[in-house]
This record gives sequence, structure tokens and C-alpha cells, in this order.
Amino acid sequence: MVEPEERPSVAGQRLGAPESMGISTLEPGQRPPTMTPGRQVSIRVQMLDDTQEVFEVSQRASGKVLFDLVCAHLNLIEGDYFSLEYQDQRKMTVWLDLLKPILKQIRRPKNTILRFVVKFFPPDHTQLLEELTRYLFALQIKHDLACGRLTCNESSAALLVSHIVQSEIGDFDEVQCKQHLLNNKYIPEQDALMDKIIEYDRKHVGQTPAESDYQLLEIARRLEMYGVRLYPAKDREGTKLSLAVAHSGVLVFQGHTKINAFNWSKVRKLSFKRKRFLIKLRPDLNQSSCQDTLEFMMGSRDCCKVFWKICVEYHAFFRLFEEPKPKPKPVLFTRGSSFRFSGRTQRQVIDYVKDTEFKKVPFERSPQHSESPSAGQVMVNGQKPSLNLGQSPDGRQPSPLTSPLLTDAGFIRTDDEDEVRRKRFPTDKAYFIAKELLTTERTYLKDMEVITVSFQKSVEKDEAMPDSLRNLIFAHFEPVYKFHETFLKDVEQRLAQWEGRSNAHIKGDYQRIGDVMLKNIQGLKLLTAHLQKHSEALLELERMCRSSRKLEGLCRDFELQKVCYLPLNIFFLRPLHRLMHYKQILERLCKHYPPTHDDFRDSRAALADVSEMVVQLHGTLIKMENFQKLLELKKDLIGIDNLALPGREFIRLGCLSKLSGKGLQQRMFFLFNDVLMYTSRGMTASNQFKVHGQLPLYGMTIRESEDEWGVPHSFTLFGQRQSVVVAASSASEMEKWVEDIKMAIELADKCNGPSAEILSSSFTDSKSPEESSADQESDDDLSASRTSLERQTPHRGNTTVHVCWHRNTSVSMVDFSVALENQLSGNLLRKFKNSNGWQKLWVVFTNFSLFFYKTHQDEYPLASLPLLGYSITIPSESENIHKDYVFKLHFKSHVYYFRSESEYTFARWMEVIRSATCSSSHIRSLSRKEPHVY
Repeated sequence: MVEPEERPSVAGQRLGAPESMGISTLEPGQRPPTMTPGRQVSIRVQMLDDTQEVFEVSQRASGKVLFDLVCAHLNLIEGDYFSLEYQDQRKMTVWLDLLKPILKQIRRPKNTILRFVVKFFPPDHTQLLEELTRYLFALQIKHDLACGRLTCNESSAALLVSHIVQSEIGDFDEVQCKQHLLNNKYIPEQDALMDKIIEYDRKHVGQTPAESDYQLLEIARRLEMYGVRLYPAKDREGTKLSLAVAHSGVLVFQGHTKINAFNWSKVRKLSFKRKRFLIKLRPDLNQSSCQDTLEFMMGSRDCCKVFWKICVEYHAFFRLFEEPKPKPKPVLFTRGSSFRFSGRTQRQVIDYVKDTEFKKVPFERSPQHSESPSAGQVMVNGQKPSLNLGQSPDGRQPSPLTSPLLTDAGFIRTDDEDEVRRKRFPTDKAYFIAKELLTTERTYLKDMEVITVSFQKSVEKDEAMPDSLRNLIFAHFEPVYKFHETFLKDVEQRLAQWEGRSNAHIKGDYQRIGDVMLKNIQGLKLLTAHLQKHSEALLELERMCRSSRKLEGLCRDFELQKVCYLPLNIFFLRPLHRLMHYKQILERLCKHYPPTHDDFRDSRAALADVSEMVVQLHGTLIKMENFQKLLELKKDLIGIDNLALPGREFIRLGCLSKLSGKGLQQRMFFLFNDVLMYTSRGMTASNQFKVHGQLPLYGMTIRESEDEWGVPHSFTLFGQRQSVVVAASSASEMEKWVEDIKMAIELADKCNGPSAEILSSSFTDSKSPEESSADQESDDDLSASRTSLERQTPHRGNTTVHVCWHRNTSVSMVDFSVALENQLSGNLLRKFKNSNGWQKLWVVFTNFSLFFYKTHQDEYPLASLPLLGYSITIPSESENIHKDYVFKLHFKSHVYYFRSESEYTFARWMEVIRSATCSSSHIRSLSRKEPHVY
């Protein structure tokens, strides 16, 4: 028997995926699904705003046909988060199976009402890209509050209701607000919280409905019962519990309190056998004895199966990149359920909405009323031909869910494509500059939390840190952190308006960012005293660590935590670096705007204010960057105790080959303004570098010696007590070293000569390079260092020093400063050399590395990629990367492709990554010490 040829669905064609019989919402301008021929049946669907509509479908139609009709009626693009539920003959609430015929699931369709509801709740509402989708989610939250499913404390409940009221009736009017609350019940205990709701609502003046929805979802997503549906169960001891499923895994509740959670990464298999629901866990290597299979008893086999199905769907939707392929049907016997998730995964939905060029109809809310439309007044297939468009039977406005551009035939009339794209997808360079402000502000706030949350929590109960130091640090960081929390909210709201997530963009009042920056920069100027104290806090912390082994160990242990992804003292400089970021952003904004632009005056005023702050704090920043680098190098070096001498400045570090009687040997050199140190890497777990020699720069001369020794890129350093021949890995590396060493020699000669400390620590003798005894340290000292380092504490093995060692390169202090001041973050799509798909990641560039996160809310990075030694280019035609805005990173056989969202962001990523992959000379540091005054 020949099976009929399958034809790929439209959704599958859009996504480049095989045919999907699951959810595939319609694009505007596309016809609703073709009706299967045959007799028609009427299906009643209740929407999230409690209106009911009737849809006519064939008796043989599958659930997908009905669901596509509902999504087409709503003009809903992100329909995959939703589904239809109903009560079956056993009075159990179940989901409509989109693959099966409707009439095989619903016995009496005339007496059944299906409910259109949210099925998949993402952890972050910003993953919902359409305003209509967020509006529907807000209606679901409103419904869950009213029925008692979404429980929370009184303060949160009152705040949630206040945002609902603001969305429905607009700006605060006490009489109107009270009357509205009397006529509408949003939470069970509303009367007792009336005053608190009114108090909160008073603060929301000026907030648009879209902003109110945004705030409602922001509060709701943090609640423990957000998106939770409880399924009654018992454990093996007979204790009454409830099971639930979320984006992260399977949850266990006792009452409304979560008592356990099984993350998807820990779950090996989910299954059920009769009434028993089984969770098989992956073995925990850290625990010798642990239960690998958990068993829960549910009310019936049907209850078990219903919960198992939703678990399978949640796992697939949030964890898989694409829809799982169906298993081949067995020829004779079947074992187990053939159920599988059908439809697009969240990753596919997000990529489709972002990447596909479609004509989007802006979502426009109709005026809202306190009374819900009567359930008895329905529309057929979303239309009632006898009425004018947008008019309900009693003359009231229709449900705000109904698209105002749906015609009687069910098609969609679109505006001019360019106009729609202008409204929905801003293309102005100023928008992308503002978006860079948003993404980097999110990263900056996370960095501040390393100090104000994580570090504070680590030391708050430990007596090792004196109260005076604790107060000095946190009393001056917390006010700055709280200020930037508010600043970030302002920027997020403005970008939401600019992107068209509210109707404010129609007026053109919010397509600017200078006014937001001016207001907040002026507020930040008031915190200058706190910013000046941050350097004092870092100095005091270092002084206390030198005098207290316990405090030093506490800080060292904190640095080994995942959340501290950079050296701890770098986070103390973040507020000063952020001022530089604001200045750069405002300079690009002022350069982009013509003087006649509405936002130019505010942007220029904000630039003047932040430039004034930069000038005021610039000297402190230069000193603290140098001090921070000396402290960081101190942890990488052994054999020297006085690295951070007063007046010492770091200039360059990197690999050079030192010529000895045994030939060329790789050594790590550290150049300061008074001394050149050379080291070798210890063969221990601590990965530190042992200092073998210190060459004072006073009186030193330098001469190229490639012809003399027959070694490419070599030069000789003639000191007062010792001469050393070294070779660089390339001509460019040699040029940078020679240039910086000459500069350092000039600086040393202007001083009064080397200090006694440097002379006493220069323990290597002055034998000539050809004498083998001069480098006896290369083996003897290394073997001795193995025993002396065995007691050393754990140490990071991925610092910049180690990267330079492995990649045989060097980096200067100017490079360090540029890499810290050129921080960039945002979403990128990453692709490996031999992989097919693109993976979306939140990427942060700082400190010569890319740090990868799943989302911007993650506490610590999943992985990092040090960029020193890498080259950045654009893919060639032969690499078959047929996408826009793609750049390529490669080092030897390691190749990565990254794809950005726009021409502006592509150029910015290229710019900042080049700053990390192309080293600079010390000459540039002179210009940094004289900041440009605006």
C-alpha cells in the first residue's frame, strides 16, 4: 500500500523544518486554514477576556485546524505559548490534542466550551516579542489571581491589582478607582486591601496599558506559583503533595509551598505505570548514596497520563531546539505511549518572529469597560457579517483581542509595508545606540550585584571583615546600585515604547533616549561622593587582606565562585568604567543626530554632564586601574613579595624566548616603569609563575641582535649588572616590546635610579648569554619551586597571563584599559565550524574575553572564550554562511561564527573585539592620561 505523499506545512517552510502537524499560527495576510470538505460542526471557544466565539469546522477536522482559526481571528503570531483546554466526560480538564480529530476527543461539542488559555509560561516575559502576546499573558495572570490559583502575599497582590486597574481605567482618580474596585473583583480578599491598592495606583500616573502589562508580568514571574497548575499526588509514605511542571523541570508542592524541584538536567526519564508517576534521576557523583527513582501516587491512571503528557511537552518546548521527529511505527506490537510534542519549540518561535520578514499589523487596544461582554453574545469564526466592523450587538466596543483589520472574509488588510516595518522594527541608528545602553546596563547591574549581593552575603556572617571595612564598601556601593536599578527600569520602559510595545510610538514622543540619560546623569552626579569612596574601599580591602590571613582566604574563596567571573577587584572599578561607557554612547548619539533633532539638545547636555564627571574622576580611575592590575599580577607571581610598590606602573606582559646555553626557552616577561621581570611557569596545580630575574631599567640599553645571534626577531637588553638576549614570536610583537621597553627606560632614567629594593631582589648574576651556567635556574629553580608551591592555594588557571603564555603573545596596560572600558553585551547567534544550527546566547565582552550566558538574567556564565591571539574577519563565500551581519573568530583550527541583529550592532562587535585582538603600545597610554574635555 502506497502512503500519500506528505506536503510540508507553511510553518515548516518558514522555519526550514520538516512538516509539523503541531501549532503553526498564521502570518498576517495569509488565509485561514482550508476547511476539510464535509459536514460542519460549531465549536464554542471562550477567550481570555471571557468573550465567547463560535468557529465552524468540518466534522473530520483536527484540533490544529480549530486552533489555527482561533489564532487567525486574534491575529496572533506567537500562538505556540497557548492552547485549548476543556472538561472531558470524566470531568477532568485536559488539553485539546492538535493531531487528533476534534470529534474523537469531544463527544458532545454543542455542550462543551473550550477555553483559550496560556499553556507554556516562559521564565522571562521579555522573551515574548509581541505586545498582543504580553497582553494575553496579562489577562491570564488576571484570571489566575481572581480564581486563587496565583497566590502571593498581600503587598504583591495589591501591587498586581493596581497595575490591572491602571491598564483598564487609566491615570489615577480616587473616586473612579474606588468605584471600579467595588464593581470588579480581582482577588478574593480585595476589600481588605482596597487602601493599599489605591496607594499603589496613585504612583502609576502616566503609565500606558502596555507598560502596566509589562510591570504586571514582571511582578508575577517572580512569584512561586507563577504559571503553576497543581496535580494532586502522594509520596510513598502517603503524604499529600502536589506535582507541577515548569520551564525548569518538575516541581513538588505541599499546599502552596514548593518543597522540591527536579531540574531537567537532573532528570533521566519520566514515566508512569498505572497510578504511579516515576521520575528517574541521573546519578549524583557528589553523593555516594542517593535515590535514583522517585515514585508518586496519583488519583488514577488517567491523571498520571495527563500530567506525564504536559511534562513531555514542557520539556520539549523549553529545552529542545526543534520539534522532535516522530518515532517509526512498529509493524506488529506497540509498547508504551506514542505521544510526542508537536509544534514549534520556544527557540523556533523566537527565531521565526525575529528573523522572518512578515507584514505585522500593530496591536491596537479597544477602549476597555468594567463589564465583560455577555457570554451569550458570540461571533462565528471571529465575525458577525450583519454588524459593522468593530461593533458588537449592543453597540459596545468588541473584545480588544479582535484584530481591527480582519475583514469579513477572514483576510487581513495591511498598511504600507515600509510604514509598518518602521513602526514595528525601528531602523534608526539612535534606536540601536539606545539598545546598546540597555544591554550594557543590564550587565553592569549584574556586575554590581557581585559586590552588593554575592560578596556581601559571603562576608556578612564572618568576623574576618571588620565592621569599618564592611561599612566602607557596602554603604557606598548600595546607593549607586539602587540608583542604577531605577535607571535600568527607565531605559527598559523607553525601549519598550520605542519598539512599539505600546501605542506611544504612534505619537513619536518616545523615539529618543537623550532625555532619559540627561535626567539620570544629573541624578548620578549627586552620587559622586560615593563613587570617589570606591577607590578608598579597594585600597582598604587590600590593606586589611595583607594583615589578615583569614580575610585574604575569604576573598580568595569568593573569587573561586562562579558568580565572580572576573578578579574581585575589577568589580570595584565598574562604576568608574560605566561613566566612560555613558560618555562613549552619548558621543555616538551626538555625532549621529543633526543639531535640529529633538533629542540633540538633551543628548549634548547629558554628554557635557558626564564628561565633567569623567574629568573629575579620571585621575582616580588611571591610578586604580594600575593598582588593580598590580594586585592581579601579584596573585599570578611567586618569588616576589613587594610587587605593588608606590609609584610602580605596569606597562606590558607577554611571552618572549630567552636565549641561554640550552637554546631558546619560553619565558613570561613583565615590564614595569622601573624593572623588567622574567618568569617561568610552575609545574603545579596553582599554575603560578616563578620570578627568576629582575632587570632594573635605570641605565639599560637595547639593541636589535638578529644578525648577531642568528635568531629571528631577537634583541639584547644590556643592564648595569646583566645582559639578556630575547626573541619575540613575530616582527610586530618585537616592535611592540622594543617600543615599550625604550619608553620605560626613558621614564626610569628621569628618576633617581633604581631603588634599593629592586637592586636587592635582582638576584641573577651578570654572566653573558652564551654561558650555560647563567640559566641554570631554568631547571634547578623549577624543580625547587615544585616543592615550595605544593602548599599554595587553588588559583585561577585562565587569567590573562596564562592565556598569553599558551598563545605566545603579549598585552599592554593600554589594552587592559581599553578592554575594560569597551565593554559590550547583547544577544548573538553562535555557530560552530561543523555545526548546522545557530544557538542564541547572551554574550558579554570584557577583559579580553567573551562570556556566554543563556539569558541576561543568569547569575554566572556558562563558558568563556579568551580572545587574545584570535583573528576577527568576515566569512568568505566558500564557507556558505548565507546570513547578514556575521563575523568569524578563528585561532589555528578553532573557528566560531557569530551573527548580530543589525548593521550597527555588527559594527560595534567588530570594533570592540578588534580592540582585544589587536594589541597596542605604551605610546597610547600618554593620551589616556589627558582626558578629552567636552
